[in-house]
Amino acid sequence: MFTPVVQWLIIANVVMFFGEPYLPRAWAGYMALWPVGTFFEPWQLVTYAFLHGGMLHLAFNMFALYMFGGALEQVVGPRRYLAYYLVCVATAAITQLAVMAFAREIYPTVGASGGVFGLLLAYAIYFPNNRVFFLLIPFPIKARVFVLIYAALELF
Repeated sequence: MFTPVVQWLIIANVVMFFGEPYLPRAWAGYMALWPVGTFFEPWQLVTYAFLHGGMLHLAFNMFALYMFGGALEQVVGPRRYLAYYLVCVATAAITQLAVMAFAREIYPTVGASGGVFGLLLAYAIYFPNNRVFFLLIPFPIKARVFVLIYAALELF
C-alpha cells in the first residue's frame, strides 16, 4: 500500500538508483557505508540505505517496503514509522560495522535491507497471524513464520 512515507522512501531509492550514474563517482562512495578507519563518515549510517547494488537488489527491497511498510505506517503513523525505519537502517549499519571490524574486511555496504528487516520484524510483531505468500512455498504462511524463514535464508 502506498502510504505517504512508504511512497517517498521508494521514490528516494529509485531516484538515487537511476541518478547515481549521472553523479560524480566519488559522491556514491561518500554515501556508501565504509568501515571505521577507512572512508567512514557519520552520515553513512543512513545514506548507504539509499544506494543499491543492482536492479534486482533495489526491486526486492522496494517490493518488501511496499508490501509490509504501508500496514505499519497506518498503525503507528508516518512520523513514528519513519523514525523506526531510520533507526533500523542505522542499527543495521552499526551491526555491519561491527561484523566488518571483527572479520577485518574492507568493502562498502549499500542497500535498504537493514531497514527492510526491521520492517519485517515489526510486521511479524503487529500482524503475526496475517497470511503472506512466500515464493518458495506454494501456500500462504503466517507472517511470523515468514519472517523466520526469510531471516534464515538471508543469513545463510
